Amino acid sequence: MKMLVTGATGFLGKRLAYRMLKDGHEVVGLGRNKQIGRLLEQGGIPFIQAELGDKEAIRSAIFRNFDIVVHCGALSASWGSDEAFEATNIRGTAHVAEACLLGGVSRLIHISTPSLYFGLGERINVRENDPLPTKQISAYARTKLAAEHEVLRVGESGLGTIILRPRALYGPGDRTILPRLIEANEQTGVPFIGGGAALIDLTYVDDAVRAIRLAAIAPAEALGGIYNISGGQPIRFAEAAELLFAKLGKPLRPKKIPFAVACAAAAVLETAARLRPSGAEPLLTRSLVGMLGSSQTLDIQAARAALGYEPSIGIDEGLDQFVKWWQEQERKDGQS
Repeated sequence: MKMLVTGATGFLGKRLAYRMLKDGHEVVGLGRNKQIGRLLEQGGIPFIQAELGDKEAIRSAIFRNFDIVVHCGALSASWGSDEAFEATNIRGTAHVAEACLLGGVSRLIHISTPSLYFGLGERINVRENDPLPTKQISAYARTKLAAEHEVLRVGESGLGTIILRPRALYGPGDRTILPRLIEANEQTGVPFIGGGAALIDLTYVDDAVRAIRLAAIAPAEALGGIYNISGGQPIRFAEAAELLFAKLGKPLRPKKIPFAVACAAAAVLETAARLRPSGAEPLLTRSLVGMLGSSQTLDIQAARAALGYEPSIGIDEGLDQFVKWWQEQERKDGQS
């Protein structure tokens, strides 16, 4: 098949592009990072540099007879301006979806997020059709929900669509979740909000890639569906942190914070950050408090039934692979 991957310079998109190429498919990557784009090209993946907000550039990229477009591109951050999130996540997704509809693409696989389910409260085994919060906790979650509406809209016009909501991706190449814990541990300590007792879902990146590959060949009955993706192995946050730092061979420095205190502090810090001209991300946000301090897990039965998805990399093995990669990066950095 011929596939375009948007966000191909990001964590998931890059991993997917290389895997599809290995499987013998024709893959083209689209993204903003020219430097990573050159690495993709050196690896045999043609690269198109484009901003999702550039409607004509996106249309030009997609009008190249692709069978499938996987839309991984997004502004994935816990903080930022509303305009930045809207330009990339809402309007950018609309540009991709409309171009797929007009350009003869047979299937659009959109990578969304389970963040739109969650706030500060506990939610266990959330299913795709469970009620959503009346108000999203972050601009990221709000705009990703709106992006889903853009995809569903073109699906109603005849384009085959599948929406995946993978939770907390980690593994080799992760520059966000686990590296931030490592950095926090070195600086102030890892925040154990509510004692670190919250259940969390993690998804090894190759399991997310597997879900996308299955979505690409899923039967027609699966089209139009929305599917949760996770490692299927919820774990207490404290246990995950202890396991990570044991594998790193570094002492864990937990910083216990009562949940109510964390909520109050996050609200104050967010307000102060909005008033600062720089708009810099606060040290603590409400979405982070919810993620680390409240049990939030997914039901993945729909993906199992419709796509044949089954997670294959457990947390112990996944952390081993991440630590091996991380320590190799540290070794290279030490030599440079």
